[in-house]
Amino acid sequence: MHVLIIGAAGMVGRKLTAELLSHGGIRGHGIDRLTLADIVEPPQPETDLPVKVLACDLSDPATAPSLVARRPDVIFHLAAVVSGEAEADFDKGYAINLDGTRYLFEAIRAEGAKEPYCPRVVFTSSIAVFGAPFPDKIGDRFLLAPLTSYGTQKAIGELLLNDYSRRGFLDGIGIRLPTVVIRPGKPNKAASGFFSSILREPLVGMEATLPVPRETRHWFCSPRAAVGYLTHAATLDTAELGARRCLSAPGLSATVAEEIAALERVAGPAAVKLIREAPDEAVARIVAGWPRDFDTARARDLGFRPDASFDAIIRQHVEEELGGRIGGA
Repeated sequence: MHVLIIGAAGMVGRKLTAELLSHGGIRGHGIDRLTLADIVEPPQPETDLPVKVLACDLSDPATAPSLVARRPDVIFHLAAVVSGEAEADFDKGYAINLDGTRYLFEAIRAEGAKEPYCPRVVFTSSIAVFGAPFPDKIGDRFLLAPLTSYGTQKAIGELLLNDYSRRGFLDGIGIRLPTVVIRPGKPNKAASGFFSSILREPLVGMEATLPVPRETRHWFCSPRAAVGYLTHAATLDTAELGARRCLSAPGLSATVAEEIAALERVAGPAAVKLIREAPDEAVARIVAGWPRDFDTARARDLGFRPDASFDAIIRQHVEEELGGRIGGA
């Protein structure tokens, strides 16, 4: 099986790559070739498996046909301009998140017109496709009514995925990922980045800023859970999805205060004292338009499994990224 990961240099892309290589396949399905693509060249992994790494721009109309020409069996489409950046740069957000997605789907359709070809496409969508006012818990039948450019771009991508799958051009499944915490490394331009930084930085003895009120509630999953959702989606029998090819992945609903309480249980009060409140109206306005809790019975019935607790998410980060050490010790 040939697997293509678009957006392979990002955090989720790197962890997905590591997961596939550690198992030599996807949930029992062997991989014989792996292609890693992103706007910057992804790291070349150490493996005996044939791996091709590419630096390319999905908003360039020539890119998608070249990626699809090798006819990958499974395509993970993770590439995106993140929420804050998509809101700040309207043209860039639409060029990557909408045009790039359409170019990919069209390249698959064109390849299939030459000779039958219908790859599994796993598309990372977002909970930002929903907009207020919200019910207590959002189900999969709730209206897509995004309040940001990023959410709009992802919602259009979902509609395209449904339609191209309905027409038999590709076999798609869209996963609305919760906000992934704790993201290792440096902050990105996502408006949600502080949800990770208020945990990540104090865990290594550094100060972090909190731009929103502590009562702000949001929807979360760990990097490990996110990768699990993607690999499960790659092998799921999509006949079980019917015409609705996109679904909200399970997660944990928590307030910022509950995040911080979990941090204190894991790392102690000294870590919590490193969080400095610095209100940011622009970030608070974006986050206020995002959903806070979900009914994910459909995803759970299909075998998607969430994290156990926020404490478990933090401990997972300490184990995997900090070698079990807290506070930079």
